[in-house]
Amino acid sequence: MKELAGRLTALDPDAGAAVRVIAYFDRLSEARAGLEALVRGAAVLAGVPARLVDVERRVQVRVEADGTRRDSGAPPDPGWPTTALAPGGAAALWLERTEAPPSVVDAVILERAAGAVRLVLDRTRGRAPVDDPALVETVLDATAPEAARLHAARGLGLEITASARALAPFDGRPRIAAGRADTELPAGRVGVGPAVPVLDLPRSWADARTALRFTAQGTAQDPGPKIVYADELGGVALLAHLVAPGAEPPPDVQALEAAGAAAPWLLGTLHAVVSTASLRAAAAEINVHHSTLQDRLSHAEHLLGWPLRTPQGRLRLQLALTMRHLARS
Repeated sequence: MKELAGRLTALDPDAGAAVRVIAYFDRLSEARAGLEALVRGAAVLAGVPARLVDVERRVQVRVEADGTRRDSGAPPDPGWPTTALAPGGAAALWLERTEAPPSVVDAVILERAAGAVRLVLDRTRGRAPVDDPALVETVLDATAPEAARLHAARGLGLEITASARALAPFDGRPRIAAGRADTELPAGRVGVGPAVPVLDLPRSWADARTALRFTAQGTAQDPGPKIVYADELGGVALLAHLVAPGAEPPPDVQALEAAGAAAPWLLGTLHAVVSTASLRAAAAEINVHHSTLQDRLSHAEHLLGWPLRTPQGRLRLQLALTMRHLARS
């Protein structure tokens, strides 16, 4: 390579310099150099400061042209020569060159350095989280070997020692999110599994699918929460083992369906009654006068056949509404 670079330099100085750049970063990669060494190489070869920024993986490295590391919180100048670490990605490597247009050698430095940096990040910090259905399926598969699940988790950028949750969307493929996941939830009905170590995600996935059965569309004819956390269900989760989806609904659920068909307001009203602290709060929730709610409850009691204003009646109603979700999911 050194001989080739010498010959090319005699013919075309830029071509010779480009070959030396390629050989330089190949040697660093073979030696498994770290991020700072790679950014330093780019800065020294280019003769200007070089900067690496990967916000998602919280990586920021800046090295001066003399090889001194000196990070900066100032945003990169859009006019600097730059290349993304991956097509369309936000993470990038810059050369802080402002006094002259970028050269062919600059382009080679950026391309080779960025490629080497990308390999180091993937090896040491995991890939930035991606929505790879095959990897997610492997991580959530209880029958997959542990080694395969660990490999898939690393491919998704999951920290093996951290906790994560499985998400079960009603319309969509499974997902995995870190922590409580409030900011990462897809739209629509979602069951959220408990936060567990990565190797326990198959259990979180099973619980997420159970939680999904307790969700609702949040409409007048299907009132209820769109998002249900499995670890907030407690003993109510046991109902999922008693009410099979698609089987003949329990009698109280059949009574609810018949009553809802007779009075379109009924299901929304009854959900407000069981999900608020008092009847006045329920009336405010559905924007009706307290006396109107009392009239509705009297009519609902007549249609259902049991009282709704006693503790036992409210509990029976809440169980019936919950079983209605389980029976149709």
